[in-house]
Amino acid sequence: MVYTAETDPLCYPGTTVLRNKMGLTDQADLEEFELAMTLARFDEPFLVGTLNYPHYLALHRHLFQDVYEWAGQLRTIRIGKVGNWFCYPEYIDGEMKRIFADLQKAKHLVGLPPEVFAQKAAHVLAEINAVHPFREGNGRTQLAFLSLLAENAGFGFDEDLVEREKERVMAAMIESFSGSEEPLAALVLDIISVPAA
Repeated sequence: MVYTAETDPLCYPGTTVLRNKMGLTDQADLEEFELAMTLARFDEPFLVGTLNYPHYLALHRHLFQDVYEWAGQLRTIRIGKVGNWFCYPEYIDGEMKRIFADLQKAKHLVGLPPEVFAQKAAHVLAEINAVHPFREGNGRTQLAFLSLLAENAGFGFDEDLVEREKERVMAAMIESFSGSEEPLAALVLDIISVPAA
């Protein structure tokens, strides 16, 4: 889905196609290239980190490094989807610092029962989604971060469910933006699993 955006210096002039390392000027070609590159990076081990704000930026950089020069950098223009605007760029850094400070205070959700973990992880994802710190690749970075958060808390992560139920994932994220986190919490609960003893 193409974002609503202000005039964007990251796009090729007169288009909504983001400048990319391959010089692709057709949106469909860019999406195909981006998908191939990010899937390859998803198959690699994610960067080791402390689940903090710099780690989150590095995760985006890892996933999109082959596609965009600005991978891992905060967006600088206002964007929105379906008539809703995400956090204005001048507030992104402060909001991300707050979200990750809260997550650290919550001990990265370690030691919680699955249902409570799912609720709290859904809240974190909903807040990051409302900020939408990157020009592109927010959803994929959120899901990659969720996998790390779940693993750190001792849960399994069902990547196949995420792949099979993309529409449910998108619908849950939209609902969370509208203030209802329950569908996202239910999704997280379905995605995570408790390893057998």
